[in-house]
Formats: sequence, structure tokens, C-alpha cells
Amino acid sequence: MSVNRCLRLFSRLQRHVNPRAARIVAGSCPASPGSVLLHKQHRASSVGGCRHASSSSSSTPKPPDTSLFVPVSLKADVSVDGSVGAELTQPLDKDELLKVLNRFYKKKEMQKLAADHGLDARLFHQAFISFRKYVLEMNSLAADLHIILSDICCGAGHIDDLYPYFMRHAKQIFPMLDCMDDLRKISDLRVPANWYPEARAIERKVIFHAGPTNSGKTYHAIQRYLAAKSGVYCGPLKLLAHEIFEKSNTAGVPCDLVTGEERTFVDLEGRASDHVACTIEMCSVTTPYEVAVIDEIQMIRDPARGWAWTRALLGLCAEEIHVCGEPAAIDFIRELMYTTGEEVEVRTYQRLTPFSILDQAVESLDNLRPGDCIVCFSKNDIYSISRQIEARGQQCAVIYGSLPPGTKLSQAKKFNDPDDPCKILVATDAIGMGLNLSIKRIIFNSLVKPNVNEKGEKQMETISTSQALQIAGRAGRFSSKFKEGEVTTMHRDDLPVLKEILSHSVDPIETAGLHPTAEQIEMFAYHLPDATLSNLIDIFVSLSQVDGMYFVCNIDDFKFLADMIQHIPLNLRSRYVFCTAPINKKQPFVCTSFLKFARQFSRDEPLTFDWVCRHVSWPLAPPKNIKDLVHLEAVHDVLDLYLWLSYRFMDMFPDTGLVREIQRELDDIIQQGVRNITRLIRATDATITEPPQTQSNRRGQAASGRNSGSNNLTGGRGQRGSGQMMDSSLASRLVRDGLLTPDLLQQLQREWSKDQKQDFPNRSAFDTEHQNNSNKGKRKKKKK
Repeated sequence: MSVNRCLRLFSRLQRHVNPRAARIVAGSCPASPGSVLLHKQHRASSVGGCRHASSSSSSTPKPPDTSLFVPVSLKADVSVDGSVGAELTQPLDKDELLKVLNRFYKKKEMQKLAADHGLDARLFHQAFISFRKYVLEMNSLAADLHIILSDICCGAGHIDDLYPYFMRHAKQIFPMLDCMDDLRKISDLRVPANWYPEARAIERKVIFHAGPTNSGKTYHAIQRYLAAKSGVYCGPLKLLAHEIFEKSNTAGVPCDLVTGEERTFVDLEGRASDHVACTIEMCSVTTPYEVAVIDEIQMIRDPARGWAWTRALLGLCAEEIHVCGEPAAIDFIRELMYTTGEEVEVRTYQRLTPFSILDQAVESLDNLRPGDCIVCFSKNDIYSISRQIEARGQQCAVIYGSLPPGTKLSQAKKFNDPDDPCKILVATDAIGMGLNLSIKRIIFNSLVKPNVNEKGEKQMETISTSQALQIAGRAGRFSSKFKEGEVTTMHRDDLPVLKEILSHSVDPIETAGLHPTAEQIEMFAYHLPDATLSNLIDIFVSLSQVDGMYFVCNIDDFKFLADMIQHIPLNLRSRYVFCTAPINKKQPFVCTSFLKFARQFSRDEPLTFDWVCRHVSWPLAPPKNIKDLVHLEAVHDVLDLYLWLSYRFMDMFPDTGLVREIQRELDDIIQQGVRNITRLIRATDATITEPPQTQSNRRGQAASGRNSGSNNLTGGRGQRGSGQMMDSSLASRLVRDGLLTPDLLQQLQREWSKDQKQDFPNRSAFDTEHQNNSNKGKRKKKKK
């Protein structure tokens, strides 16, 4: 090494390594080792940050959840200083180093000082483990760190002198420590009204149409929408948006349809109409309208989708905002609009037709009447009840959430048609909104349903008053042939519980949902470039600040998709869009398709119609059992996913028209399956109820049971016979659930019979001999 280079390096080290300047006193920590100037800058920025925080909120920010901080792996690069530290001092003894580092770790003052700079006990421990590994395993350390360690080992330095270097390493593996103030500012969600400057720039009039179901509240809002020069309808379901789309165009008001998976323009040249009906997530907050209608405003508190109602209410650029929903939301909407300086006019409505709670439960399916709707909260109950209804010679329609919209409308039309023999409806709570049904009596088969709480945990809960009223209100609708509705339960024990639920008032709405935007996550990623999207969203929620009127919506589905495609190379914006796709994560085929879509997209290979057909094995046959039907529903969801992505990435999903065409064909196939599936189940049950072989076995078991009372081979045969009866019941359930076909059942019966003969080839002779001996014994007893 040249003398000049040594002198320059020694001079630099003197500036960086001054034992007195580097000595750490409680409450003083340079931002980088030994740099007084940077220390002052750090203090200034801290003061500025504190001043900003105090100006925006008097409360101190909540501490972050440091369990979400994932340490960054550092590359074991050779130090740029080479072995200069060792040349200027001496090589370091690893055993002595370990003692020094452990003394540093055990000092309470160091732990407290680190905590003041963002390293709680968890992060301090992780940072120390990484720092110790770095010091002990690196072939050559940075010259300044090497000299400090050498001085401490020799007694010329203080253990506290390690702190700046420890913090430098900690900030390298936890980069969020250096930008915590910026991250807090980005995730500050306390004034969401300011996110929409276009809406704040105009004077809006908010009108709340409050009333129960079947009160005409939405009708009056829609009348104002149709009379306006321009308007937007925002609904929670595709079915509702489609209904307003058709109603508007029928009334001579040109209206477009916009949902996540569909864009329909009435203008042949594709020009946008002045009116649009959309699902609420798809509404534009930059397009000016005269009138906007926000339906089902009470869903603003929904744990998963509430953010969409908050965004629409605060962000729509309309002169009049017509809000429709439950009276329980009035006070909260008033309070929310107070933050924007907008007054709320309330118009209340009463139910147009009465409904009453009956004093008697149905108790038996034999007591069903035309116009009855049995409400279940699981598809298995729907299949079981519909099978039992048709076994009694009645036809029934079936509606549940995972059915395609076209199939739901088809089943609703079948039930509503007075000339159709179908007079009974079996449905889930999917009938609560979006379908016009001619129901006389609502029958709750159960009052308990699976629910997902704000933490994303699934649990069984008794339905709320709001949910019960929403479903019960479908009975005796104003537009139906029944002018009065009735509500009851299937089981006697549930009826007093239902009366108790409906006697309560609906819980008032107290909070509205929020969700981080793509722009906010991109700003987070700028500061934390090595974090995964799932980890970014976790840290965002951990640091986010919301006032008492808001909550951050559940992000489990988003994180589930983010983790699924984390290994696929995508830019952050595309990854974010993929993770906001509305898919059913309970369907393995849908999840697999989502993964394949993302992988194909990452290769920059367009997903063509032929590719999609190969993936879903198109064309598809009508379902032969329930399992087939469930798969067809999953394929329909996959095609929905393709269409949803096609409007975000048009070049990569180019064959929208062809995919929509086969989706319509698939909808027809599913409709056919829903019409026939209960007949197939009933026919299957008829074939397995009493098969000839089972009947003969039972007669043999009965005879052997009468002729033998001992625990011998005949007794064992009786036990096997009992198992066979149980298997018959199990077979019935398997066929009913679509897990077993009649052909497979017959094959299993043949194999079972064959196995019995192989296991006991001389069984019949043994039974005959045993029976004769038994009869002789009886005759001897009679002689005595």
C-alpha cells in the first residue's frame, strides 16, 4: 500500500473515529457513525416530523406491529477498504469479539436507546443476531468498524462506541426504520374526504331515502335519476345494475352498463351515454353527473367491501347524491357528510305491504304451500331439501350465491311464472337483494350462518336483525301477486328466536370502510423495495391511522392472492391489479386458473381464446351429478376472471367477445343442470334405497338374529350386516353430494359381494350346520 494512500485513509479514519465524539450518551444518537452534521440534520428532521404530527393530530401515533418487519438479507460483499483495518491495527480475536458483542447486547442503556429509535425488543434482538453474524463471519470489516472493535478489545475504547455501527447495520436490514415518518404520512387515512378534490370543489346536495325493504325508497331515487340530464347508479350486485340498465333503456333514457366483467354501450359507435348503471366498485369519481344514486348504503360497514361505498359517497362528482338504505345509517351519514360540509336531507318511507310473523312453525315439508320460500345458509341443505320436496311430487326452484346471474334469473322467472308448476323456492340469503320474487311466505330453515368477522376469521353466528329483515322483507312484495307477507321457521325451536331477532331495532352504523389504493402501495414500495406485496399491505395496515369513523377493510383475500403469485415476476401495479380480482378462493380450479393467468401474463404471452378453451376443456357436457355442477360453476367464475382482467389488460386478454359467447353457452348448460339435478338425485336415491342384494342380506341377518344369541361367527356376520346398512346410508349421502355415481355404487356392491365370497367360501355350509345344531338344542329343551 502506498504511503500517500495510508495517510489519506488515516486522516479519514481520524475524522470518523474520535472516541470522545463517538461515546454515546443517553438521548444522543447520530444518524450515521460519528457524523455530527448528519446528527444535527437527523434531529432537525425529527423535530419537523414531530411538529407535523402534532399539527395533524394531538394523539401520538400507534406503535407499528414490528412482527411484520421482515429483515432484508445483506450480500456478503468484501469491504471496499479491504484489509486496511487489520493493517492499521491488528487482526481481531473472534473469541474476544464475541465477548464484546454479548456485553453490548446485555446493556440496558443500549436497548433503551435503540427503542427510542424504533428498535423494540424483537427488532433489537433480530438486528443484533444479524450484526453479530456480520462481524464474526466477514473476512474483512469496514476499516472504521474494525478499528473501533480493536480499540474496545484492547481497552482503549468504550463498549458504547459500537452503537452507531450497530444502528447502521440495523437500518440496512430494516430499511423501514429510516423512513418511518414517511411511511406514517403515506398510511395516514384520517381525512379520506381530501382524497377527492373534484368532489370537494363542487356543492353537492345529499338526499337520504330511508326505509325498510319494499318501501319504494329506491324507486323514488331512480325516478330522479331517469329525469336528470346525466346520472350514475351504483349498486352492490351485477343483477341490480343490469336491472337499472334495462329499466332505463326501456324508459327511453339511453344508459350504459359497467361492471367488473362487462361494458355495454347502447350507442353503436361506442360513445358513452349520459347515464350509466354500474356496480359500486366501478363508479367513476372524476366524471361529472347531475344525479348519482348509491344503493344499499348500509353496506358501508361491510368488512370486505365497505370501502367502495365510502369512496362513492365521498368522491362522486354529482350535484345530487341520492342515498338509499336502512334508517340505521341516517345518523352516521349525517356525521360523515358533516366532515365535508354537506347537509343531508332525509326522506323516510314505510313498507308498502305488511308482513307478519306466524305463531306456528312449518315443522314438515308436507305443510308447504304455493309461494313458499325456504331459506337455507348452505348448499348442502338446499340440495337435501329440494330433493325431499320433489320426492313429495312438487317442483321447486333453486337459487344460491355461486350460480351465474343468468341462472338465478332463469330460476326466479320459473318460480314467478303462474303457469309453471314450480311453486316452491329453496334459496340462500342471495335472494335478499337483486331479484324480484313473488313470495308469500319466508321459511327460515336455520337462523345460524357462517360469517367472516373483521379479522377475517370464519365463525358460525346467529343472523342479525338487519339480515333477518332483509330476507323476511322479500315476502309479499308490492309488485307481486301476494299483497301480504308471512314469515316463520321450519323448526319449532327456532320460532321464538326469530321473533326475538325481529323485535330488536337494527344496530346503528358507526364506521365506514377504507382500503389502501394502488398509489399508496406504490409509494410504500418506493421506500421498501425488497418487501413483498403481502408484507407491504401488512405494514401499511399496521401503520395506518384512522379516526373513529373509519376502519380498514379486511385484506385477507388480497393477501391470499398476493402470496399465491409472489414467485411470479410482475411489476407492482400489475401485481396489485391481479390481487384485487374478485375470485372465490374456496374453489381450487379458480385459484389454479388465477395462477396460470398470472404466469402467462408475466411471460408477455396473450391469453387467447384457444388457450382458454384448452385450459377449461371446452366444450363441456351437462352435469351428471352435483360435483359436475360445482365444477361448471367454477369454470363460469374462471371466464368471469378472464373478462375482469380483459378490461384492465386489453392487449393480454384480447378475445373478450369469444369468451363471453362461450360463457353464455355455459350459463345455459348450468341452467339445464340446476333444472335436472334434483331429479337425478331422486332417481339415484330410488336405486340405492333397497337394492336386491341388500334386501336378501337383511332377511338373512334377521333370520340369523332370531336363530342365534351367542357371540360367534353368526354374531360377527350380523355386525357386518349392520355395517352394510350403514354403508347404504353413507352411499346415499355420497350420491346425493355428487361424490359417487350410481354406476360406481353398483360396481362397489359387486366388489363387496365378491370379497365376501372369497373371505368365507364355506360360510353357507357353516351357517347351515350351525342352524341345525341350534334347532337340535331347542328340541332337547322342549323334551325336558
